[in-house]
Amino acid sequence: MQFIKLLLISTILVSCNNETNLEPLTIYTSRQPQLIEPLLEEYKEKTGIEVRLLSGKAPQLMERILVEGDKTQADIFMTVDAGVLWQAGEKGIFESVDSLILKRNIPQHLRDPSGKWFGLSKRARTIIYSADSVSSADLSSYEDLAYPLWNNKLCLRTSTKVYSRSLMASMIDSMGYEKTKMIVRGWVNNLATEVFSSDTQVLKAVSAGQCGVTIVNTYYLARLADDPAYSNLRLHWANQENRGTHVNISGAGVTRFSKNKAEAIKLLEWLSSADAQETYAGANKEFPVMPGIKVGKPLESWGPFKEDLISVEKLGSLQKDAVLLAQEVGYK
Repeated sequence: MQFIKLLLISTILVSCNNETNLEPLTIYTSRQPQLIEPLLEEYKEKTGIEVRLLSGKAPQLMERILVEGDKTQADIFMTVDAGVLWQAGEKGIFESVDSLILKRNIPQHLRDPSGKWFGLSKRARTIIYSADSVSSADLSSYEDLAYPLWNNKLCLRTSTKVYSRSLMASMIDSMGYEKTKMIVRGWVNNLATEVFSSDTQVLKAVSAGQCGVTIVNTYYLARLADDPAYSNLRLHWANQENRGTHVNISGAGVTRFSKNKAEAIKLLEWLSSADAQETYAGANKEFPVMPGIKVGKPLESWGPFKEDLISVEKLGSLQKDAVLLAQEVGYK
């Protein structure tokens, strides 16, 4: 198998304590390194622990860990989307962790039931529209976007991306397979153009008037918030009258091959703490998993919202159903 070229993005070096030789930790991550480096620098200052990042795409990183086996340097595998974390758990990459701190800091629905992996930030996926052509009064739920009102007005990201699959998985869990298939078929019928490969491309299409409404992760909108070219984009929290807005996670778990499991657990516990959660959410423009943590701009301007409390573990276990459904209705 051909592996992507993995680059050691960042090595955070500290001098060893005079009395203790502190073992370094290595994180294999599909997250962009610049999004988590500030946290690791802070952790270094607090603990003196050296942390190394090995960056790449999630499928290749998982395969690399399995091929390396007990020779791997990976103490922690960190990635995005509960579907990917679930896959890693199914492949036997994670060690189950029983931590009272992680259980206290991270709500039950945002972590694996057996402690294989834990959500570290929340990623809301909701409706974004153009104020030039759409009224918020006409918007309600993901399901309503299948109505004829939105014919030739809807843009979507491709179903081949895990974010789209996880949203469909949450709908399958809530409404059942057949009803979800009917809704997604309605989305396909309402498409104004071919599906897009990224959320950013979809937002640009909505802003430019190519379509009027879409569904994306909110942090993509947050990254465009200061650009006047996209001032016509608005957010609508989906499904507030029933199950709530779909929420996914970024997260991590301790690998079963780690030579330093105790320190790896301590790092995860710290990442779930109040101080780290505020930094994590602020840097990534995501939502903290720990309740009660203050969020920055522009997230605070969007106001509170009701979130879907589905166990995110189901977003992984229903991935295959979501893939099949998309194929059946022609959602490319």
